[in-house]
Amino acid sequence: MSSALRQPMTMAEFLAWEERQELRYEFDGFQAVAMTGGTLMHDRITFRLHKALDARLGTGPCQPFGPNAKVIAASKVRYPDAVVACTPQTSRGTVVESPVVVFEVVSEGSSRTDRIEKVRDYLAASSVQRYVILEQDSAAATVFLRAGDVWQARTLAGDEELAMPEIGISLPIAACYDGLDLPTAA
Repeated sequence: MSSALRQPMTMAEFLAWEERQELRYEFDGFQAVAMTGGTLMHDRITFRLHKALDARLGTGPCQPFGPNAKVIAASKVRYPDAVVACTPQTSRGTVVESPVVVFEVVSEGSSRTDRIEKVRDYLAASSVQRYVILEQDSAAATVFLRAGDVWQARTLAGDEELAMPEIGISLPIAACYDGLDLPTAA
């Protein structure tokens, strides 16, 4: 990243700048942060997650997006691995409006951001009712459920079901790991 990008940016400046970039960047509220490449395992889990969400949501009002769709939360721009919204979206838009459930597949490099920064960011977005962090090294998830102004956290193992009444579906955690050689969390 050039030294010019190390100067504070506004959200509007970032969004205009990002449109001209070949690579994807998140915005941390201060500057652009380059998105790094993921592992093949991350890609397989994300693919299975999208497939499971799409099959369960069908053509109803709630639809899955990502990983190339932006979410704006707490004056930051994020690219979650998957996000579900239940309001009509602009087909040529790049930002998911009123996201309801947000998913991240955590990796060693993204752990701090996913488990600390994004937990705070998504809590600040009042439409987000659930934030799900899927593990990459085991079939398990940490689920944050909105309870007013705080999150209630719960962990789920691969043999458990992720109920998401806010979008009208339930998803077995194992569906995100089907066919992958990972241990099931105890």
